[in-house]
Amino acid sequence: MLISQQWITTLLRAAGNDNWSVSPEELDSGFVRVGFETEGFAPLPETTGPLVVGRVLEIEELEGFKKPIRYCQVDVGQANGTGEPQGIICGARNFSEGDLVVVSLPGAVLPGGFEISARETYGKISNGMMASEAELGFTAKSDGIIVLEGGAASPGEDAREVLGGPDTVFEVNITPDRGYALSARGLTREVAAAFDLSYRDVAADPAVAGIDLTRVPAPTGELIEVTVEESAKAQRFGLRKVVGIDPKAQAPFWLKRILMLSGVRSVNAATDVTNYVMLLLGQPMHAFDADKVSGNLRVHNARDGETFETLDHAKRTLTADDVVISDDNGIQSLAAIMGGTTSEISDETTSVYFEAASWDALTVARSARHHKLSSEASRRFERGVDPALVEVALDVACALLVDFAGGEIVDKRTLVGEVAERPAIEMDSARPGDLIGVDYPRETVVRRLEEVGCRVEGDGEALTVYPPTWRTDLSVPVDLVEEIVRLEGLDEIPLILPAPRGGRGLSPQQRRRRAVTHALAYSGYVEVIPTPFIANDTFDVWGLAADDERRHAVRVQNPLDKDYGIIGTTVLPSMLEAVGRNVARGKRDLALYSVAQVAVARAELSPMPSVAARPSDETIRELVDSLPKQNLHAATVATGQWEHAGPLGGGRDYTWADAVESARVVARAAGVELRVEAAAELPWHPGRCAALKVGDVVVGFAGELHPEILEALELPARTCAMEIDLTALPLDAVLPAPVLSSFPALNQDIALVVDEGIAAEDVRRAVEEGAGELVESVKLFDVYRSAQLGEGKKSLAFGLVFRAPDRTLTEDEASQARLAAAEVARERFGAQMRV
Repeated sequence: MLISQQWITTLLRAAGNDNWSVSPEELDSGFVRVGFETEGFAPLPETTGPLVVGRVLEIEELEGFKKPIRYCQVDVGQANGTGEPQGIICGARNFSEGDLVVVSLPGAVLPGGFEISARETYGKISNGMMASEAELGFTAKSDGIIVLEGGAASPGEDAREVLGGPDTVFEVNITPDRGYALSARGLTREVAAAFDLSYRDVAADPAVAGIDLTRVPAPTGELIEVTVEESAKAQRFGLRKVVGIDPKAQAPFWLKRILMLSGVRSVNAATDVTNYVMLLLGQPMHAFDADKVSGNLRVHNARDGETFETLDHAKRTLTADDVVISDDNGIQSLAAIMGGTTSEISDETTSVYFEAASWDALTVARSARHHKLSSEASRRFERGVDPALVEVALDVACALLVDFAGGEIVDKRTLVGEVAERPAIEMDSARPGDLIGVDYPRETVVRRLEEVGCRVEGDGEALTVYPPTWRTDLSVPVDLVEEIVRLEGLDEIPLILPAPRGGRGLSPQQRRRRAVTHALAYSGYVEVIPTPFIANDTFDVWGLAADDERRHAVRVQNPLDKDYGIIGTTVLPSMLEAVGRNVARGKRDLALYSVAQVAVARAELSPMPSVAARPSDETIRELVDSLPKQNLHAATVATGQWEHAGPLGGGRDYTWADAVESARVVARAAGVELRVEAAAELPWHPGRCAALKVGDVVVGFAGELHPEILEALELPARTCAMEIDLTALPLDAVLPAPVLSSFPALNQDIALVVDEGIAAEDVRRAVEEGAGELVESVKLFDVYRSAQLGEGKKSLAFGLVFRAPDRTLTEDEASQARLAAAEVARERFGAQMRV
């Protein structure tokens, strides 16, 4: 959450901490001290030179230009040294004669080093500039210039004080279990605890934020009827109304400043009020144009396929899981996420309905992810919003709106639902000390629990703790212990390292995984960490058969992205996406590897045994057997050049043979013998695919990917990949121990003519077997085709190395072994020796 240090300081000073002030570095340390990391902080950009308040006296519309241009006479008091009006050119349209504006006079330097000087433009001399929020560094973008509320200052006064002065903006990282901290109310509570300051809850006493609720009439009856259906799971729903507001009124700059520094865009007075209440209290709200709402309201689930246009002017197709707010004309709001265009606040709005509610966190999260519409409101509802805030949020919003835009608050209110009572937690005051090893006196335990909002009862050591409504994460004693420990300081816990037990280390599986990752990295591949989630249509794009085991994927009930709702049964999809991202950014020579788990579903559903008692052994077996099979896979994907062109050569492209070699790298690191055979397996090219075998078991595939799949994924032609199941490799297998001999080796070559369809590896193995015990190695070094050999024929040339462990071999012995190898190849494949 973005929040300004000045806002925090102002709220804490109003709570009784007069003149309290710390540096940004000290405040950052304070956040960390109570368990909140920050992503950093940055001061507001500074404007130097004359920056003053001005009043627009006259506006002359200049004609004949491509865009509307105004030449304005602006009263800047004595700031220009003459007291005469200042002539300024401006293209903004959001101000009128009589408005107070912010003027940067010649000599001022705006953020980014933009110097202001008198200059001729559009046929006039412009002596300065009327500044916008973006130009002064409050926000990245603005629709017009800054217009100050009447009476904010007098012409000629320094504008810096009116604009709020220097400030620092913090980005506080709020964890999902601490939704209450997505507000100034929550963060000031934490800062007060970090610096031992007094704290007043702005929800219980809005005067801390300068909000006067005395003008808000007590409700005397129901405003309109609101029906909340049970399936909507809304705990509370409230509604209040303001009538007769000025539709042209704007929120004051101090409120807009808070919004801008919190990353929220200013829209109009009513919407700005709802956003301010959300940032102040943590209660998201929505403002309806009351004149566009027909009849009563109903909170219910949408119908499947129903369409609705949200405020961002996108038409969305709803599902039965979406909760909506409807009137007699139809849907008015996608609850907890975004309102609709039909009742949007406009420049003609004079009556406003303010809505505040407490929605089900899981329902909001699912809808937001389904529609890819994460809003400031949905972020808070997903983490849990205090249900007790509904009434005060409505009253604060009404009070602020009538202050800014006039009007009258209707003395009726609709309120549906009750605040559920939080169950008490029983805890011994000595429990924190027993768990942590630090002595926390009873007084400290009680004080810290009260600081987080708990009500503590009990005279002795036994405490009864009632968590506040906004802390849904406090449910068991250890949760309370965590609060005490973090507020007292994690650095107070003594650091005692446990003594390691001897004789323990990595498991064989861990050692193999480490060996494989090191081997691939040393071979020139770069590791990527793939996401476990893959696109729902991956296997359709690959063209896999309906019964292919890779289609037995685990489906995620609540995916982060609805288009990526399954867990991969293969590592390749995520790696191919990584290749696509790199290629799209101009990186065309890539060699990537990954070692990660996959998940193959073994059952549609797992049993859900009761937690009241230990499940039976049969239920446990059924539960374990229903869990996905999670094997460890190693994969490589490469495209482009494997050897780069340079002064010593023209380079070489990565080919299917290199993909096969990467499998051999994995096999050697894992300590197993790997056999390679021709295969046809999607997504590989059927003519350039190899099955990887250990014994007779296929453990993976390697080769060039299918051209049609590469085209569908917009990947480069000839992209190659390898994937091997490390879990399927036997752990007890070892490579044959090398036999070292001091006797010289004899080298002989053999060329065999075979049919084109016979695999070279099959011939190589036949030669190796036929050569007998004297052969040390057999390697293919040439494949030759010509008309002399005949159509459909090829010549395979092998280099044979012979060596005896106990003597020097003769040429005759080596030649006999070579002829024996040729004979075995002839018997099996009809191979003929070339001479």
